[in-house]
Amino acid sequence: MRTFSALLCVVLAALAAPAFAQGYPNKPVRVVIGYAPGGSADAGIRPLARVLEPLLGQPLIIENKPGNAGGVAMEFMVKAPADGYTLYYFDSGPLTVAPHLIKVGYNSITSFTHLGHVCGSGSMLVVHPSTPFRSVAEVIAASKQDPNKWSYGTSGVGGPHHLSGEYFKSVTGANLLHIPYKGGGPAMTDLMGGQLPMLFSSLGPAVGAVKSGKIRSLGVTSLTRSAAFPDVPTFDELGIKGFDSTAWYGLLGPAGLPPEVVARWTQALAKAATDKAGMDAINATGCDVEILGPAQTVERIKGDSAKWGRVVKEAGIRAD
Repeated sequence: MRTFSALLCVVLAALAAPAFAQGYPNKPVRVVIGYAPGGSADAGIRPLARVLEPLLGQPLIIENKPGNAGGVAMEFMVKAPADGYTLYYFDSGPLTVAPHLIKVGYNSITSFTHLGHVCGSGSMLVVHPSTPFRSVAEVIAASKQDPNKWSYGTSGVGGPHHLSGEYFKSVTGANLLHIPYKGGGPAMTDLMGGQLPMLFSSLGPAVGAVKSGKIRSLGVTSLTRSAAFPDVPTFDELGIKGFDSTAWYGLLGPAGLPPEVVARWTQALAKAATDKAGMDAINATGCDVEILGPAQTVERIKGDSAKWGRVVKEAGIRAD
């Protein structure tokens, strides 16, 4: 009887699997983001959702769960049901940086089912027009000549722009004092007001200020030029070979998502990548589209985690 019962369970599971694959999703999917409305995560997920919804046949309901630089949403996802109806449009920081700064309640790889990499964005080194700097090389030279004179601002300790700055210092020998702010907005305000000489900034908020001449852009920290700033060179192009400091976004679910759900999302993301208008809309936010599958996403997390772990240790970065 036990053997028959076990066999019956296997048969029922096998019959249910194709039905699940064919029926998913059969109701709206909640997509969590770890920040308040109006930020870069919010700006990126909305054009992506517009492309994905007709492909999936269901609406994507965006839900903001801000707090602890994305950490609150990450902890929430660990406990979410593994049914494919609660996913997270995440930024890489909580997976590749936060574990080196604080104790977290998750494992960046095994606590989640990774569905794909969506887009990435480097930092931009921008300066106030009153400074003498017209190139990244001039910043490096001046900081070495007057090591106590120059500083750079960022949106906060341990954020992607702080890491860009410390990585820049470690590979060039630049001597710059870090001035952390409580967000990119106040830092940009002080830069434009002349209270701050330079800033490692997100690309999106810098678009208007750069185009109006209120600040000057010297370079971006991604390996390739940004679609939002096609005329701004990369640090790699400027001679700092191999320099790559990129924060990025992707989609994940809790550990144990059914293979059918993973396949459905992998296929939808791959198809979304062919929608030029939709991808251009994401690029316009300053986050350059690069759709990668689950395995490549996991490898990216591992590689970035190792790199940022070294930077955090060498720079002696401590969480606030």
